[in-house]
Amino acid sequence: MSEPVVSLIPVRAGDLAVGAPLPRPIYDWHGNLLLAKGYVLENQGQLDELLDNGFMHDSAWDFNPLSAARPPQEPVRQPAVPESSVQGAGRNEDSSAKTVVVGMDDVRWYVGETLYLQQIDSPSVRYTVRMIGFVRNKTVFVTAPSTDGKLDFIRDGQTFIVRSFSGKKAYAFVAAAVKSVHSPHPYLHLSYPKEVRCTVVRKGVRAEVKIIASVSLGSPDRTAAATLTDMSMGGTSGTIKQILGTKGEEGLIKFKVHAAGQDEFLSLRMVLRSVAPSEHGEGFKHGFEFLDVSIHDRLILSAFVHQTLAEGD
Repeated sequence: MSEPVVSLIPVRAGDLAVGAPLPRPIYDWHGNLLLAKGYVLENQGQLDELLDNGFMHDSAWDFNPLSAARPPQEPVRQPAVPESSVQGAGRNEDSSAKTVVVGMDDVRWYVGETLYLQQIDSPSVRYTVRMIGFVRNKTVFVTAPSTDGKLDFIRDGQTFIVRSFSGKKAYAFVAAAVKSVHSPHPYLHLSYPKEVRCTVVRKGVRAEVKIIASVSLGSPDRTAAATLTDMSMGGTSGTIKQILGTKGEEGLIKFKVHAAGQDEFLSLRMVLRSVAPSEHGEGFKHGFEFLDVSIHDRLILSAFVHQTLAEGD
């Protein structure tokens, strides 16, 4: 039986104040409690961190895990988002993935943000565009979709699943092409969604990657280069030329990912969970579990894994 869907909305600046007790509990994107109700924020740094990474429960949302959620008595006329599409690569998602639903106005969009468009009627057709701006409750403006530098014809009414990773959080919504504009510069009007669905990346969801990492194990530490082949929120696997350590040894793994439109360097504590000969006959495959991942690094991992799954679906 799957877990219930969690109704969370991003923390807003007006909800919190330094020196004042929290009016409600604050959760991370996975529904884990960060701060209890009544906790007093001590400084602006704590406030800024919660504005970037915090969520509050919103009982006003009426959730149906089999269809797009909507506020009571406010019908949404956007096409329904296919559940597997919103969750990224459905073949890797588990059935207990939690969903976060937010209003379009609650997402901290910025000009130039990367959006990924996938045609609903032709899922293999994908475009990478940039957000130019939007008019609330009207349309969202994006750069014109193109292939190999040539503009593609987009018909009015054509429907897309739109994905983004704003603020290191993964979002998805359905939008229809309203109008293609060609002068003075080409761009596309998309319909304005009333709400946006997010799927929390579960620890067991693995994305195929190819990343060079530095791995250190034991004390004194032994260091080697590894080629990471898959990654999840909870850990990663990588091939190393020789066996670097024994199961249960702790260490450090360092690597770079490209997430939310920028390069991020991660240095994470981990423990070696498995060692086996590589399937390809060269080296040994090591399985690592991440330990004590910070909120900031967890959001980077979430954005990277979700983005990789979305682009590879």
